[in-house]
Amino acid sequence: MKTYSLNELVDIARKQSPYYKNLYKNVGTFTDLSQLPILDSATFWKANTIKDNQVLTGPQSSGIVFQSGGTTGNPKFSFFSLEEWELFTHAFGEGMRKGGLKPGEKIANMFYAGDLYASFMFISKSIEKSNSDVVHFPLSGGADFNHIVETMNSFEISTWAGVPTSMMKLSEYAQTNNLHAPTKILFGGESMYEDQINFIKEVFPKVQIQSIGYASVDGGLLGYLDESCEIQEHRVFTDYTVMEILDEDTLEVISEPNRPGKMFLTNLTRSLMPIIRYPVGDKAMWIDNSSVTYQRKFKILGRSDEGARVGPATVYYEDMNTLLNTFHDVIHIKGFQLRLVHFENMDQLVIRVAAANPSVNVQNQIKEHIYQEREMIKKLVDEKLIHPVAIEFVHMTDLDTNGRTGKLKRIIDARK
Repeated sequence: MKTYSLNELVDIARKQSPYYKNLYKNVGTFTDLSQLPILDSATFWKANTIKDNQVLTGPQSSGIVFQSGGTTGNPKFSFFSLEEWELFTHAFGEGMRKGGLKPGEKIANMFYAGDLYASFMFISKSIEKSNSDVVHFPLSGGADFNHIVETMNSFEISTWAGVPTSMMKLSEYAQTNNLHAPTKILFGGESMYEDQINFIKEVFPKVQIQSIGYASVDGGLLGYLDESCEIQEHRVFTDYTVMEILDEDTLEVISEPNRPGKMFLTNLTRSLMPIIRYPVGDKAMWIDNSSVTYQRKFKILGRSDEGARVGPATVYYEDMNTLLNTFHDVIHIKGFQLRLVHFENMDQLVIRVAAANPSVNVQNQIKEHIYQEREMIKKLVDEKLIHPVAIEFVHMTDLDTNGRTGKLKRIIDARK
């Protein structure tokens, strides 16, 4: 299956893609990837339209088309030739095997399918190509919940695979109902936080929780894991990609470990829709020493651009997760989402928290802690530029999820 050298890929892109031809108009001979401009995500996707596509290097004569699972902005379509799709799933399947799939393992695939979403199809095909001799149960996350429970109990399925939100709902159900205990949970599509892991392990003390692997429909292969990887740690698919971590402010290439930056991907397997120095959208840092150049280990540190604009202030989901974690041991948080509303000419931030032990007292403590740690929010409230922050305790099933992907909607803008 075809992979390209960097020079081959750039040569194809600048000769056959109008977008890259314009991007590289001032680029001459180069000897290093860092000499090429990084992609601007907004202009890239604006040029990547269904009609008159300026990114593609030619017409698509075979393969598959997916739409990003994101919940905001204009739809983003990713185009793969048949050969690229085969290599994508083959490589990810290899990664799943390295991640510890065992012969005879029963896997319930509860990722989401349909509406051009890649998740379920991608995991299904990757499982087949992993050559791991496992038993695959393609349930899908959109299946009737009672049917999922019945199937798991009937077949005594040992491994769950799906988005963290689905894993939390099943664990919450298992607290008061009969459900065959999993020995392994493979999560993907979004990060799983420490408080979620702790809750699941309270329900299933012996369960092993790990990433299924790291990929995106827009970029492709991002990372796989082996037995040395901890939660959120992966290794680079060096045979198929080049991963860079760049300083958020200067865009300097970071080579040393333990220094956070933004991730950029160059995919050496895709020439129909080239991905060269593409912003992944996540922050990360290297774990391995810089002397490690093959399949180097990195740790995902959360989204690089996921924030809620409340009046003139921006509240980042990852920051709020850190603030709420202070109260986890008291109320046992299973998940949360930020909701933006607007009434009486002002914005309000509503934090919806799924907690096992909610209380009015803690509700007030959370609000005061936010004001203390985020003084600008308190100042805007005092100046009557935004409404006071609202804390709502809900059940996990009350949190909104994406109907296509099953992922938790971290930020909901309900302003009209």
